[in-house]
Amino acid sequence: MTDVVTYALDERNQKIALIKINRPEKMNALNEDVIQGLRSAFRRYDQSSACCAILYAQGDRAFSVGADITNPPKEMWQGVPGVGVVTSKPIVACVQGYCIGGAYILVQMCDLVVAADNTVFKYPEAQVGFTGGLIAGCAARIPHKIAMEFMLLGQDLGAQRAFDVGMVNRVVPLGEQLNAALEYAEILAGSAPLVVQTIKNLVADTVPRGPAETSAIARDKLLNVRDSADGAEGRAAFSEKRPPVFKGT
Repeated sequence: MTDVVTYALDERNQKIALIKINRPEKMNALNEDVIQGLRSAFRRYDQSSACCAILYAQGDRAFSVGADITNPPKEMWQGVPGVGVVTSKPIVACVQGYCIGGAYILVQMCDLVVAADNTVFKYPEAQVGFTGGLIAGCAARIPHKIAMEFMLLGQDLGAQRAFDVGMVNRVVPLGEQLNAALEYAEILAGSAPLVVQTIKNLVADTVPRGPAETSAIARDKLLNVRDSADGAEGRAAFSEKRPPVFKGT
């Protein structure tokens, strides 16, 4: 994990993991280091004894302005929960300021969302001529006409309207969003883990996945095979003209 993404356990409740994007000088723009940091953090959370995680970001101006156009990530989906890292544990997003483009995808794939009252969601890809396609899942999570408005028009969508249309669960004054997210996390951390995880898994099987989402999950599995120790052993054995010794790793 890189220093642009940090992972820690809440001091008051060790069952809550805190995953923070820490690049405020660039308005938390998503470059390769951030995406790989998120991927590492979500994997660490999934393998830990923590029962709930909060995804948040440093600074008041932006949760994140999306992909860093000067240094974009290679595969942004790798840092997206539920796509790059599939987990049955709940994640609460805590947002403030601008949440643009790919940053909204991170929030969309979390289970609960708390927004500061200065939050502005925006998806301008139709106006800039690029999309990764993961945004299509928005239409399965909020009303269709609102999703199409958000995805196609690229207009600002403020915190209150986001609450009204079901994009966020709660709107609080700026500065109170992390405490509000911790309130949700405390409830989740004290709930029955098997029930929480079972419900999340059943919902994952219920909510439709878009083509880009399905493709990314399949690609992740194929890359895991390609980059595995067995993959390296197979290539080495072929080159050295000997039988391979596979270990299933």
